[in-house]
Amino acid sequence: MRHAEQVTFGGSALDRAGEVRSDPDALAALARDPAARAILFWRGKPLITPARPAGLVRLAMDHAVVQRSNTAPILLGREEGAARFAVDISEWEPEDLDADALGGFLDPSEQRHPLLDDGMVFAELRRVMTWLDARDAELAATGKAILGWHEIHPFCARCGTKSEIANGGWQRNCPSCNASHFPRTDPVVIMLITHGNKVLMGRSPGWPEGMYSLLAGFVEPGETLEAAVRREVFEESGVRVGPVHYLSSQPWPFPGSLMFGCQGVAISEDITIDPVEIEDALWISREEMMEVFTGNHATILSARKGAIAHFLLENWLADTLD
Repeated sequence: MRHAEQVTFGGSALDRAGEVRSDPDALAALARDPAARAILFWRGKPLITPARPAGLVRLAMDHAVVQRSNTAPILLGREEGAARFAVDISEWEPEDLDADALGGFLDPSEQRHPLLDDGMVFAELRRVMTWLDARDAELAATGKAILGWHEIHPFCARCGTKSEIANGGWQRNCPSCNASHFPRTDPVVIMLITHGNKVLMGRSPGWPEGMYSLLAGFVEPGETLEAAVRREVFEESGVRVGPVHYLSSQPWPFPGSLMFGCQGVAISEDITIDPVEIEDALWISREEMMEVFTGNHATILSARKGAIAHFLLENWLADTLD
């Protein structure tokens, strides 16, 4: 496995069992298997045991909480021959819910279900992604992304009729016009742009004070990754980019993107930001970035650990971009 595949949410080689998704009898048999397990989600938060080493909880399919779900389980894949299903219980309303904490940049709240052990909590995946091993992270990311897609695509995009879940949760079919709809993944480029010994960093409005990361943006229809890198960097910062090459990718289930990590060489250095796109942009030297990563920089915080921006910067510093 290439070093570039070690990014968070990738590299666990999950058997996704795609060959059985279209077979209702096979799916039912997998769900009846005593070794099958459900991975629970509540409003996008996976159920974990947070005590280190943290882990993704796997419940028996006949567990009382699983049985209370109002939605069909979604097949995520197989572990050691047994099926793993994503199960959504977002209809549950915790008694002590802190609504103000939900949906924030980094939600610190945890929810405990009365029918589950006290050591099990629903936690925001961005906050706990580095606590999980590669398999747990991939299962959590896959479940969150596919459930998120179902949540925002309940109706047929062609005729507006409410569509129906099919293919083990990986398809929605319209009973009116017979259209089929499939999970959406949005391609995003995230760019390690260098100019000599410096790297280009930016920050978005609403980020924690001092936090900077690599520039990023959505790929447009009819556009290559390389063209998207050059366009996005110029639109956001006014910096022109020459050679571009691909480095690594990361599934990013917030809500459903695939991040394409690319490296580009700047052919201009002057910065003119678009205030609609970003709040600030600056060049940071390798020496300064070392201070950022050790937590010793006076004003700049590092990119979030677990995100591909952190991964790319860390390997740029170590000269291990491969």
